[in-house]
Amino acid sequence: MYPFYFEDKSKYIDRVVETINTILHTDLSKLFSIQPDKIDTLKKLLLTICVSKPLEFSIEKLASIAGITKATLYKYLGYLDGAELLRQVSHEAKRFGSIRKSDKLYLANANLFEALCVNQEVGTVRETFFASQVATRHKLHCVDRGDFLIDEKYTVEVGGKEKGFEQIKDLPNSFVAADDIEVGYGNKIQLWLFGFLY
Repeated sequence: MYPFYFEDKSKYIDRVVETINTILHTDLSKLFSIQPDKIDTLKKLLLTICVSKPLEFSIEKLASIAGITKATLYKYLGYLDGAELLRQVSHEAKRFGSIRKSDKLYLANANLFEALCVNQEVGTVRETFFASQVATRHKLHCVDRGDFLIDEKYTVEVGGKEKGFEQIKDLPNSFVAADDIEVGYGNKIQLWLFGFLY
């Protein structure tokens, strides 16, 4: 994800950590006049998202974990999203205004997992990879059936090689993006192929 991977592969994760710290302690701190103690709150938010399943927590719970108000949390999530450390995928029902549904929160890309947390939820890493590759060129929403809706047309469920179509059966234009398969078949597509969209 970051071009300095090719400079020295053995120090790649160290460089990613340095980049995260520069963004938090220098860029965001100066741009938004964030106090040093609040930078730790931003890092805590990233770590919480890193070890959680998407939609596992509510905004209220996340604000409580971080020890901040909901208003401050929304502001901080916006900062992290703008800094490309976090990705917010809104629920497709929000297109209709008054319907209140939870967004999914992901790290901006799968490389950040190695830099931020020791134990990652494999399903979250898969969804993060998918979202980071597809969102660069397409409109992405989360949905109740399946994981993502692309361009308001294609429903995609992301999973491992055993992932089936149970959650998205009977949905038109529905697909499974499966990890750990070499060859796709029918509406089951290799997850790694989505990397070519970036």
